[in-house]
Amino acid sequence: MRPSQRATNQMRTITVDTNVTKHAEGSCLIKCGDTHVICTASVEERVPPFMRNTGLGWVTGEYGMLPRATNTRNRREATAGKQSGRTQEIQRLIGRSLRAGIDRVALGERQITIDCDVIQADGGTRCASITGGWIALRLAVNGLLENKLIKNDPIIGHVAAVSCGIYGGQPVLDLDYAEDSEAGTDANFVMTDTNGIIEIQGSAEGATFSRTEFNALMDLAELGTAELVAVQKAATL
Repeated sequence: MRPSQRATNQMRTITVDTNVTKHAEGSCLIKCGDTHVICTASVEERVPPFMRNTGLGWVTGEYGMLPRATNTRNRREATAGKQSGRTQEIQRLIGRSLRAGIDRVALGERQITIDCDVIQADGGTRCASITGGWIALRLAVNGLLENKLIKNDPIIGHVAAVSCGIYGGQPVLDLDYAEDSEAGTDANFVMTDTNGIIEIQGSAEGATFSRTEFNALMDLAELGTAELVAVQKAATL
C-alpha cells in the first residue's frame, strides 16, 4: 500500500490557477498534491548574445525553492552566493524540455524566461515546474499572437513531466516525498502530448531494475502525461 493510499497508477490531485501574478506575460500556480509551484513567463524582445542575428528565439528556465518549502528551513542560495548543483541541473532541464516543444523560428528573435518558484515541496518539484512552466509559456505566447507580435503559433505541442518509480517492489506513478525517499528506482519522464520522449532521468537505489520494470514505468509515464496534458488544455482554453 502506498503511503498516500493511492492506486499504483493514480496521480496526485492536480489543480492549476492561471494569471496569478500581475506583471508576467504568463503565469500559473500548479498544485500536484502537496507540491506547489508558481510558474511565470517573461517575454523580452532580445536574445542572449550567442543567439543574435540567427533568426531564432530562445526559451530558458530558472528554478528555486523558498526557504520553508520543506519541513526544515533551507538557506537562501543568494545568501550563499551561488546556486547549488541541483538547482542548476533542474533549471537546465526545464529550459531543454520547453525548447523541445517550440518552433524557435516562428518565435523570432526574442527570449521567454520561465521562472519556477517552489513554495511547498512534497516530491516531483521539477516535474511540476515543467508542466506548469508549459502553461505559463502557452499563456505568454497567446499574448504575442493576440498583439500580432508574431504571425504563427510557435508552440509545436504540449510538454509535461511526471515521476515514476519502484516502491515496495511495485511500479508506481507520481511519487510523493515519502515514496521518493525510499524508492528502489526513481525516474522522471518528460514527454509530449503524442508520447514523444524529450528526456528520461532514471536511477536505481541499491539494486538494479529490469527492462520489464522499465517498460512498466514507461507505460505509467504515458498514462500520467495524458492526464497532465488534459489539465494543461483545461487551464489554457
